[in-house]
Amino acid sequence: MIRYLAPLPVLLPLLGAAATLLVGRHPRTQRTISVAVLSAALLACLALLVLADREGATAVQVGRWGPGIGISLLVDRLSALMLVVSATATLGVLVYAVGQGTSDGTENTPLSIFHPTYLILSAGVANAFLSGDLFNLYVGFEVLLVSSYVLLTLGGTAQRVQAGITYVVVSLVSSLLFLAGIALVYAATGTLNMAQIALRMDEVPDGTRTAIHLVLLVAFGIKAAVFPLSGWLPDSYPTAAAPVTAVFAGLLTKVGVYAIIRTETLLFPGAELGKLLLVAGLLTMVIGILGAVAQDDLKRLLSFTLVSHIGYMIFGIGLGSASGLAGSVFYVAHHILIQTALFLVAGLIERRNATTDLDRLGSLARTSPLIAVLFFVPAMNLAGIPPLSGFIGKLGLLQAGAQDGSVLAWAVVGGGVVTSLLTLYAVARVWAKAFWRPVEQARVESDGSDLDAGPDETSGSFLVRQRPSTQLPRTMLASTAAVVLVTVALTAVAAPLYGYADRASVDLLDRTPYLIAVLPEDAR
Repeated sequence: MIRYLAPLPVLLPLLGAAATLLVGRHPRTQRTISVAVLSAALLACLALLVLADREGATAVQVGRWGPGIGISLLVDRLSALMLVVSATATLGVLVYAVGQGTSDGTENTPLSIFHPTYLILSAGVANAFLSGDLFNLYVGFEVLLVSSYVLLTLGGTAQRVQAGITYVVVSLVSSLLFLAGIALVYAATGTLNMAQIALRMDEVPDGTRTAIHLVLLVAFGIKAAVFPLSGWLPDSYPTAAAPVTAVFAGLLTKVGVYAIIRTETLLFPGAELGKLLLVAGLLTMVIGILGAVAQDDLKRLLSFTLVSHIGYMIFGIGLGSASGLAGSVFYVAHHILIQTALFLVAGLIERRNATTDLDRLGSLARTSPLIAVLFFVPAMNLAGIPPLSGFIGKLGLLQAGAQDGSVLAWAVVGGGVVTSLLTLYAVARVWAKAFWRPVEQARVESDGSDLDAGPDETSGSFLVRQRPSTQLPRTMLASTAAVVLVTVALTAVAAPLYGYADRASVDLLDRTPYLIAVLPEDAR
């Protein structure tokens, strides 16, 4: 069954993108197709999750070409979990964008490229998670680059184009490094199939193996926004429209983290760069959250917390233990949904008040209690307040660090605790300023005239600005509430989910299930 379902998370969005292009002059039909396609993809991903946990890793050889010649798609516990979480996030954001676009009247002035581009982005994410071939993984990243650049610059404002240029330049540098790493791997091993590379890498000289390892780690580190390769992110994400920012924050950096997990466990098991990852994780956590504390704009603050909490994931990978990897896998799934929810709420705030500047916001808890609840729940989850899933994920990572017992691991444990406390301070500061403080104390004119000044960055049509309104579209509120409820559900299913992450980490460290699934018996 897995063999028939595995291509669907990539194939369905690609077919949907083609269909939405054909009906570009019919926005309602576009929306219907997009929602239906991503809903079907989510159902396929859920089926893959259940089957992967029950049957173990399964590979699909595209076109029935053998490993090393054709493309291998690999469904195991890790890739299946990432598919489900990413499909949930993309579907939630799409419904939000549909509600925003409908409210803004895009039937009359449609921008037909949004839906096909968004579906192609979804296909690129799924392809990256399923790829069992380094070059196919590179193709997935490039699909992400092209589609994300289009989405980032929709609207054509100078700020968005400038941010898009920065994003593309950084992404191209990362892609060139990745391509160089692929060339080195092929020169050293004669294959790009990751299962075959895993078997042949032991025969590669130590110096060459270390060089390949470093090149790939830097390439993926840029994509994952690991310090000191993260400076591009806070300047790029906040300028995009709210739905685009939400899906970027939730997914794009996690594809880089996934690539690091996969290559570290499969291609370079037991490598000596674990200490480097621990240092990078510590610096990413601490410097990222210090940047967040210094921000007075909600979207920039959330962008810095996004960078900061990537450090927790790198921490678990750097430990190289089953408990550390389990904590990272759990935290990746948690963080995708939390960041998506928070950026969706930021979009609601921006739409209602025409700003995310904390100095110009106030009294939202009284005037918009639903938005206050939708922000408070994922914000506390991000800060790691018990018994929410953020607390469970951080606790698992800190326990894994304590079990390691090294001085460096204890230093990262301390940095993780400090980062969690500063995250709580940062979101509490947002609450105090934007939600709790009387609006009279904010730097806003009493008649609200300055709320209507300046270009709009929030329009769902990406074409025209809309005046701020206290009446937010129900579809936008409902989709945001649904994503927030999913984050709460992570807490309710934390025990089985963490058990699943444990099983995934055991498979990752063993490597045998992966190799058996991809390679015929005589090739192992």
